[in-house]
Amino acid sequence: MVTRRNFITGFSAIPVLSYLSFNNVFAATPKSILVMAIQLDIITSLDPHESFESVGSEVTGNMYQQLVKPKLTAADEIEGDLALSWTTSDDKKTFTFKMDPKAKFADGTPVTASDAAFSLQRVVKLDKSPAYIINQFGYTKDNVEQMITAPDEQTLVITTTEPASESFLLYCLSANVGSIVQKSACMTNQKGDDLGNAWLKTNSAGSGAFKLRTWKVSETVILESNKNNPHAGKIERVIMRHIVDPSAQLLMLQKGDIDIARNLTTEQLRPLKDDKNFTLVQKGIAGTLMVSGNVAHPNLSKPQVWQAIKWAIDYEGIQQHIIPLTHKIHQSFLPEGFPAAVNAIMYKRDVAKAKALLAEAGFPNGFEITLDHYSASPSTDIAQAIQSNLGEIGIKVTLLAAESRQVLTKMRARQQQLALTQWGADYFDPNSNAEAFCSNPDNSDKAKSRTLAWRCSWQDKAISDLSTQALHESDPATRIKLYEQLQTQHMESSPFMIMFQPTLTAACRHDITGVVLTVMSTSPYEKVVKA
Repeated sequence: MVTRRNFITGFSAIPVLSYLSFNNVFAATPKSILVMAIQLDIITSLDPHESFESVGSEVTGNMYQQLVKPKLTAADEIEGDLALSWTTSDDKKTFTFKMDPKAKFADGTPVTASDAAFSLQRVVKLDKSPAYIINQFGYTKDNVEQMITAPDEQTLVITTTEPASESFLLYCLSANVGSIVQKSACMTNQKGDDLGNAWLKTNSAGSGAFKLRTWKVSETVILESNKNNPHAGKIERVIMRHIVDPSAQLLMLQKGDIDIARNLTTEQLRPLKDDKNFTLVQKGIAGTLMVSGNVAHPNLSKPQVWQAIKWAIDYEGIQQHIIPLTHKIHQSFLPEGFPAAVNAIMYKRDVAKAKALLAEAGFPNGFEITLDHYSASPSTDIAQAIQSNLGEIGIKVTLLAAESRQVLTKMRARQQQLALTQWGADYFDPNSNAEAFCSNPDNSDKAKSRTLAWRCSWQDKAISDLSTQALHESDPATRIKLYEQLQTQHMESSPFMIMFQPTLTAACRHDITGVVLTVMSTSPYEKVVKA
């Protein structure tokens, strides 16, 4: 019988964090405190205009509000958050928002249109990784103050350089980067011209249901209820502890020292499925798990190499024996459930074809390469399986395990060779991922738009042009067809080996209710109730 352990060649266990060191901290937590075990090492900043990772976005999503937000039950539908209403001009270049006069920041200060204008201007001026989501409407550091204005305290006017679809603009504003921060708090804590960025990395200045009390890197995040938010729930404090090993998370959950475990793998989930003492909340999310290749590396510069790797990977074996309860096979950049998503499986393991493609690329004897990956399950297990798969076609892979934020930082500096990472869509429109995976107008180190394609030093004019055409197509049916065509071409000719779509899981003790997971990976903690 093939098992997870003998499926992975050369499996070596990750050291388990000691449960005992946490026992006294978590025992018998009060009803007003929610304790969660979760891998926090992916967080690099809690400034919402800089944070661009899944867990960081979840945390900031509980501390900040946007002008608009996707409905929890229907991510394709937008509703007001800080904006009560909005209108669009006939030329589709001016969008006027009316702010909620009752909204307040955590310190009780009213949220105004001036704060909203400052926030969107701040995104453009800081120009951090997620800024391209807002910049794509034509904003620069020189023009943004003239194009995003607040004529009065309750009115925000957003002007775009070109006509824009109202729905597309709203989707973009609903992303985490559209969070509204308190202008006075940021400016009071400004250092140089950083608009409070250094301070906001480890503090909060929002109007969400929670405010930040503490963030200790790769250790803990503590949130406290914001009583000035009308949606504040019964949970007064959320304690998130960085527990790397899923087995340690399971043990703590079973002992009652935590309320929720967020990173259990198939191995830990199986015994909980039929246990009445626990509830599993699961949701397929708009994410992808992939290997990407930096084409600036000589061994990864040829399309035949990318194709060889795609044909070498044993997708079915990995899914069935490592991640059957947490991931499904998916190979296009739009996750299943997104408009225009292509769910067809283009690649299956074919060693002979992979070897032939490698020889065609000029590597009949293979080559050596490194693979960066997160140092936690299931990434470690998947990386070892890929190492074994590629070894069969002559590619000798050296695995480089590191904390998630270190892997991402390395990718953002374009210092990786191969990297095994996860990506989540920022807003519910096909362009969210099309822009990230296909667009790279400037491949220089000083590029303004640092998309995933840029991180991999990959440019393809035909794919980029098709992505732009799809973005601006006004007919919905034609737009869908263009995105389907784009995904097929991307699967055939890009250095992205997209493999799986994750299912987000929260394993809860029986007395926990109200846990909500969504397609866009947001989890509103204020809805949680602890009996």
